[in-house]
Amino acid sequence: MSRAASNVLVDNWFERRSLALNLVWITGFSLLTAGLAQLRIPLPFTPVPLTGQTFAVLLSGAALGSRRAFLSQALYLVEGAAGLPVFSGGAAHLAHLLGPTGGYLWSYPFVAGLLGWLVERGASRHAWKLASALAFSDTLILISGTLWLRHSFAIPYREAAIQGLWPFLIGDALKVALVGIALPRVLERLGSAAVSPAARPRSDEKQDNGSSLDGR
Repeated sequence: MSRAASNVLVDNWFERRSLALNLVWITGFSLLTAGLAQLRIPLPFTPVPLTGQTFAVLLSGAALGSRRAFLSQALYLVEGAAGLPVFSGGAAHLAHLLGPTGGYLWSYPFVAGLLGWLVERGASRHAWKLASALAFSDTLILISGTLWLRHSFAIPYREAAIQGLWPFLIGDALKVALVGIALPRVLERLGSAAVSPAARPRSDEKQDNGSSLDGR
């Protein structure tokens, strides 16, 4: 697939692709997720805080495509499990993946990979398709987190939804809107810039063609 024809954002920035460049994207987005995890707003009625992680997950899927998006979020989980302070509030270690937010965290690689797969098949080229793909992906994260709370902590579904679903709908809708509006426009501009000037007819050639047709 050519640079201009690619539906994946990062593939429109460079003519050539390499393993080294892919590793940079994967590592970079894992660190982006870690950074946005530190944007944390605790809520008094739930152990799940508001963070920027979901935005990074959606952006990775939308920008990297399926494999790199999956690997970036899998690397993020490995970093945290290995003891790096990348989880919300600087938390680390494997135990955090088994805590109240574990359902959200475990879903990140799979949701990012699924969204990337949808993007590779053209969802990024149309705002309504991308918005649908983003909303579906974000819903999967919220459902995963809510079900984790329900089954791991033996609370009713209603209480699990109050703690893990309803408080995050407005913020996540804003994240979906931000990625959904920006990405198709960026792709369109990059695609236009990728058109070679040599492929465009020159003004003097137009004039010559016009002269011969007019018999002048």
